[in-house]
Amino acid sequence: MIEIKRWDNEEVIYTSDKDTIKEAVEEAVEEDVDLAYSNLSGANLSGANLAYSNLDYSNLSRADLSNSDLSYSDLSGTDLFGADLSKANLLNSDLSNANLSRTNLTGANLSGADLSRVDLSEANLFRANLSGANLYKANLSGAYLSEANLSKADLSEANLSNSILSEANLFRANLSGANLYKAKLDKNVDLKELLSIED
Repeated sequence: MIEIKRWDNEEVIYTSDKDTIKEAVEEAVEEDVDLAYSNLSGANLSGANLAYSNLDYSNLSRADLSNSDLSYSDLSGTDLFGADLSKANLLNSDLSNANLSRTNLTGANLSGADLSRVDLSEANLFRANLSGANLYKANLSGAYLSEANLSKADLSEANLSNSILSEANLFRANLSGANLYKAKLDKNVDLKELLSIED
């Protein structure tokens, strides 16, 4: 028997007869269980189908969520520090105010996601799809964004200091008020043009 508990008070949210934590969480999501505040730190959820899940304010730090489907999910305020989200599908998910510091988001799909005020410091976003994502006031300091797709993303007032943006697609991205101190951009990128884009 597997119990999914809250991280703040150890209260049992869901009990399952499944053999693995991955199967238990998938079952809970399928049954539309509210998994907010779940303690899933370090859990192996690789390849899990968690689309449309409610995991806001949960502890998923250092969890393996590689190749998982978290599209249209509520992950606002969630702790994902050091988690593996490589090739995860986070299409249109709400990650606002989440902690994604030092996460592996290589090849992840974050298109249309709400990443406002999120902490992505030192995260690996190599070849991640962030097209149309909301990154307003996001902390991307030291993030690796090489070959990432940031087309039409809102990066206004974002902190991109010391980030690596080589070969990133910044077509029509909004960088107004963004901090690009010591950010590494391609030599052919016209910063003045990027920082003065109007709708």
